Amino acid sequence: MPLLKEFRDFAVKGNVVDLAVGVIIGAAFGKIVDSLVGDIIMPIIGRIAGSLDFSSMFVVLGNAPPGVAMTLVDLKKAGVPVLAYGSFLTVLMNFLLLAFIIFMMVRAINRLRRMHEEEKKAGAAEPAPPAEDILLLREILGELKSR
Repeated sequence: MPLLKEFRDFAVKGNVVDLAVGVIIGAAFGKIVDSLVGDIIMPIIGRIAGSLDFSSMFVVLGNAPPGVAMTLVDLKKAGVPVLAYGSFLTVLMNFLLLAFIIFMMVRAINRLRRMHEEEKKAGAAEPAPPAEDILLLREILGELKSR
């Protein structure tokens, strides 16, 4: 049973739970980015580039059997080698957008962390004001020295 106890201790550690939450949120965030790229950004780019649908851009590398429609889905079903560069462009846009968003998030977090550290240093550098009794004793000392 020491193996079970060791596994339980490992599984309930904060880092493992944080990692699990991060993976789940990352997967959901990936779906959001996929939708943003596929449903918003790529149609706009397609419209600018001439009303092209990037997902159906491909080059046939083999001979298509007779009767097979010249669509990406039908050619793949028929086993025809197809260079689907439109799908690749969409996935590349997903990656670049996701990487940029993560970069901006990390940048913002690092900025907040630096601000917090600077506040801590500023707070530590300023000495606390002396207590009232110390001020009173200094005033008395000054009076005695002036006599």
